[in-house]
Amino acid sequence: MDLVKTGMSGTMESSDINIIIGPSDSGAIEIDLQSSVEKQFGRQIRKTIEDTLKKHSITSANVKAVDKGAIDYVIIARTETAIYRAADREDYIWECDKDA
Repeated sequence: MDLVKTGMSGTMESSDINIIIGPSDSGAIEIDLQSSVEKQFGRQIRKTIEDTLKKHSITSANVKAVDKGAIDYVIIARTETAIYRAADREDYIWECDKDA
C-alpha cells in the first residue's frame, strides 16, 4: 500500500494512542514514540506498529505515536486506520486476525 498523504487516528485520552503516519523518502520506517510507559513497553509498542505497517506492505513511513497506555489491539486498530487514511483508501478490510 502506498502512502500518499498524512493520516491520523486516535486520541490523547487515557488508554488510547494517537498515531500520525506519513510518507517518507528514507526507505525505512521511522517511529517517534512518546509514551508514559515507554520504559516498560516502548519496545513492544514500536514492534506492534512496525508489524502492522509490514502487514500492509509498507516499508517506508514516518510515524509519530503518542501513547497513553493503549493495549496492543488498540495500537493495531489505530495504526491500521491511520494507514488507510494516509493511503487515501476507503476499501477497508476489517478482519480479526485469528492468530493474534
